[in-house]
Amino acid sequence: MVIEGFSFGSIRIDGVLYEHDVVIEHGVVHKRKKKASKQFRNQYDHTPLTLAENLPWDCKYLVIGTGAEGALPIVEEVRDEAKRRGVRLVIVPTPQAIEQLNKQPRDTSAVLHITC
Repeated sequence: MVIEGFSFGSIRIDGVLYEHDVVIEHGVVHKRKKKASKQFRNQYDHTPLTLAENLPWDCKYLVIGTGAEGALPIVEEVRDEAKRRGVRLVIVPTPQAIEQLNKQPRDTSAVLHITC
């Protein structure tokens, strides 16, 4: 899998353009289903990444791209759950997350926020 391009609001993975946040697990790309996290939006002024979402935990590394400007909030419970499961979190703005994913795709899952 190769992430070929990213600009605010879109990402190209293996030739396919996505115009929504994505989850990558075992080389398969899915739309991020953030509806379960929307209940926390008022607390963070943005829909945060929470355990209410179906996160891709079956990996050694979970790369979280926090958006073009790094604005995606991550609730503390996500960090706690990663530690409990022995999953190493890499939380960086999406451009750096893409670099990380293109360098080290093995046993790595991702959640990539493609706007702010």
